[in-house]
Amino acid sequence: MSTRHIVVVPYDEKWKQAFEDIKCELEAALGDLALRIEHVGSTSVEGLSAKPIIDIDVVIRNPSMLDSVIEALAKIGYRHEGDKGIPGREVFKYDGKEHLMIHHLYVCAEDAAELKRHLGFRDYLRSHPETVKEYGRVKEEGAKLYPYDIDKYIEHKSPFIESIYDIISEKNRKA
Repeated sequence: MSTRHIVVVPYDEKWKQAFEDIKCELEAALGDLALRIEHVGSTSVEGLSAKPIIDIDVVIRNPSMLDSVIEALAKIGYRHEGDKGIPGREVFKYDGKEHLMIHHLYVCAEDAAELKRHLGFRDYLRSHPETVKEYGRVKEEGAKLYPYDIDKYIEHKSPFIESIYDIISEKNRKA
């Protein structure tokens, strides 16, 4: 599958504020429906090179709240796209958000395995700066090797990501 040009750039401090801007809009729309709104993905890790796209997980108490969340998000221009094959992670797309940085929006119940994976990965990277450097190098290399092929780019970085998940899993087994 081809895609637009894959660009991985050095970490940008502006990503923190971009997340806050999106979060404010989501909080205003969702109110008490959201337990919290998490900045996940590479842009949430200081020093990590990334595609300049903010990844956000809206955390809800349980899946029974999803219909209300879909309705609230629809009022501010988001449309529900289903789980796209990943149970526990609901995908939302949007149009007309030029005032915000490009972002991916997901909604997860607080006990969802996918949410735990996102947070575990992010938190591991935040506390391992050497891993951040190496992961950034792998991502930059993948973008250079496969600038128009998202599948190959993902395939290139997947072994590194899986090695981090293995470390996290082992750590959790010992805890």
